[in-house]
Amino acid sequence: MTSWRTASVAIMAFSSGLPLGIVWIAIPDWMRSAGIDIRLVGLMTLAQAPWSFKVLWSPLLDRYAPPFLGRRRGWIAIAQVALFALTLGLAGVGHHPEAPWVVAALAFAIALASATQDIAYDAYTVDVLKPEEQGVAVGAKTAFYMTAFRVVGGLSIAAAGRWSWPSVNIAMALLYLPTLLITWKAPEPPDVPVAPRSIREAVWEPFLGFLSRHRALEILAFVFFYKFADNLAVSLVRPFLFDKGYSDFDRGFVLTAVGWVGIVLGTILGGAMTNLMGLGNSLWVFGFLQIFSNIGYVFVARSETDQILMIAAAGFDNLTMGLGSGAFAVLLLRLTQKRFSATQYALFSSLFGLPRIIAGPITGFAVDAVGWELFFWSTLAAGVPGMLLLHRFCPIGVREPVFTIEPPGSKRPLPRYGLVATGIAGGLAGFSFGVLVDATLAGLKQMRAHPATGFELVPAMTRLFNPADVSGWLELTGVVVFALMAGLGTAAVLAARHGAVNGTRTRT
Repeated sequence: MTSWRTASVAIMAFSSGLPLGIVWIAIPDWMRSAGIDIRLVGLMTLAQAPWSFKVLWSPLLDRYAPPFLGRRRGWIAIAQVALFALTLGLAGVGHHPEAPWVVAALAFAIALASATQDIAYDAYTVDVLKPEEQGVAVGAKTAFYMTAFRVVGGLSIAAAGRWSWPSVNIAMALLYLPTLLITWKAPEPPDVPVAPRSIREAVWEPFLGFLSRHRALEILAFVFFYKFADNLAVSLVRPFLFDKGYSDFDRGFVLTAVGWVGIVLGTILGGAMTNLMGLGNSLWVFGFLQIFSNIGYVFVARSETDQILMIAAAGFDNLTMGLGSGAFAVLLLRLTQKRFSATQYALFSSLFGLPRIIAGPITGFAVDAVGWELFFWSTLAAGVPGMLLLHRFCPIGVREPVFTIEPPGSKRPLPRYGLVATGIAGGLAGFSFGVLVDATLAGLKQMRAHPATGFELVPAMTRLFNPADVSGWLELTGVVVFALMAGLGTAAVLAARHGAVNGTRTRT
């Protein structure tokens, strides 16, 4: 907090975590306590979609700058004003539970404004911090973020029981005003890079710039796999504890409190120790710790209900999760180019969050097949690919990995039609893969619910292309977005390898 750069980055994280607490924690509890049908409450959780798809409009924040406070802080301020107004809007419908769709619409708008704020805030973090400040800042901003998300989000439920939801929503709206002041006073990044000159450049150049790095594809795979074992272990931890006979209090308050303390402490330590140990050493040490921390759940699976053992297992798991996250966040900051920091960081964070989405279905079917104990043992193997990929660009003993630009492998100009054809082929391949994965998971789910019907892949594909509700449309949208990313990525890989488009050298 002695540096105004790290202090502003840390405090601004509070307004980044607060909307998540409102949409994920407060609104579902509020709607259910108001007597809204649980099916409708479940549908309202789809308001979280903007956080998953934020990469789609991140190039706009790279391309355009508001007329005040600069390219990053200007967008943050606009989002914070919108969040203040929208949360006040929630207070206006606090005594009208008969209008749940208004609440759902406001929740979606809050998520949209919050995702926009996150894009600009992450880009600001990349732009403003010096390399030696990144570790400490990552830990501090996580502490503020998790406090707003878990603590304020959880306390809002208790406060609403004592007073009322309109009063609580007004109080939460007012919390944005101090962070808006911090955004106004925060320092402008030095050496502000030139903004992209067109939308095409803002969309295309971030892919090309990253994929020109040495071992870029292996780094992307590492981003996906580094915390895969952890994601598998924690995706259904509350149902696991329910099966083991732990109480609502243990699964709710105790696990939440232990998780918050463990993650915040771990991220602070992980970020600070990354500065001392070096990024490479930290990724290795914390990577192994977060894999082997899953053994704690093996002991919980073997034992009878034991609160102390559960606290120890969950505490150690969340601590190591935070350690790994601290080092990993520093890696993402160093991988991101400042000129395209909004788009590239949004891409990395979306790829990083993808394992959390697919971990739940994988865990459900795995546990159904082999049981909890053997499943937790198997998560250790799921951590191996991430460590093997880490070795490819940062062998053991390397203190600071160097991310160099790889020279083009061909001097032959790449014609536009070849690039377009490659992108279309990659997009079709990605679309086919996404449809197959989605239909396979849907078919397995149907077979588990109705064993007599067997595994039916074609009907699952048919349902995907004929969405019957909002959830179905989001599924189809997710597959299309994945195909779009695959197409852009394929074309960008080819362009990065050839180094030329329409006879002109690409910039790196």
